[in-house]
Amino acid sequence: MDYSDFGEEHHLKIEIEDRVAIVRLNRPEKRNAVNFALHDGLERLWGPLGTDPDVGAIVLTGEGKGFCAGGDLTGFYPSDPGPFDLIRGPRRLVQEMINCEAPLLSAVNGVAAGLGATIALLSDIIYMAEDARIGDTHVNMGMVAGDGGAVIWPLLIGPHRAKELLMGGELVPGPEAASMGLINHCVPADELLERTVAHARKLAYGPPVAIRWTKMTLNQHLRQSMNITMDAGLAVELLSVETEDAKEAGRAFVEKRKPVFTGR
Repeated sequence: MDYSDFGEEHHLKIEIEDRVAIVRLNRPEKRNAVNFALHDGLERLWGPLGTDPDVGAIVLTGEGKGFCAGGDLTGFYPSDPGPFDLIRGPRRLVQEMINCEAPLLSAVNGVAAGLGATIALLSDIIYMAEDARIGDTHVNMGMVAGDGGAVIWPLLIGPHRAKELLMGGELVPGPEAASMGLINHCVPADELLERTVAHARKLAYGPPVAIRWTKMTLNQHLRQSMNITMDAGLAVELLSVETEDAKEAGRAFVEKRKPVFTGR
């Protein structure tokens, strides 16, 4: 299949070799922050790539020094979004990652923050560099962690630890993320992609029906979590975007200062 449109229109670099597709988030000048075009590409990619007969497994990573800095503060939504646009895209992205048939591994380099952390953790197997950090930082911007963080984090590390980290907006170093079970493997940075691809290739040449249907069965837990939390999470996240705290966080970010939150 031809995936060139994803590179030209959606900031996704896709290479397929020896039954492994390597997908790179490709906005390195923005630390691969997700704008509308990239988000749209991530919504559209997993169906065709996950069912491509030439693809046995997928590796997701970031181009340059970081995995993904989260949602881009400018250009995240279409130019004139309607109510459905605000809900459909984020929900579809999580659904499509959960429904991707092929085994999906992430190689987390640098920082994976906010939506970037969600994208990494929705993968089936997560490798992370020793010098990388991961965290859902929505609350630091006065926003609810509602676009997938509430779906996946409690399943990985339990509700109490998930609450601590999502309410604190902390970035967790690679070794700590591995020790708490948030990710699968923490490896030296210069071995990250090689080891992730090696694991992907092993899966790519395994029994495809057994592997994919095992994944499908286990992902029922994710579907259930999504159905319980996602719509409510997105609703309150969109409400939180309009608060004075969120606007103050945006001003503070631009002005490079600590925000002053008032609970309004």
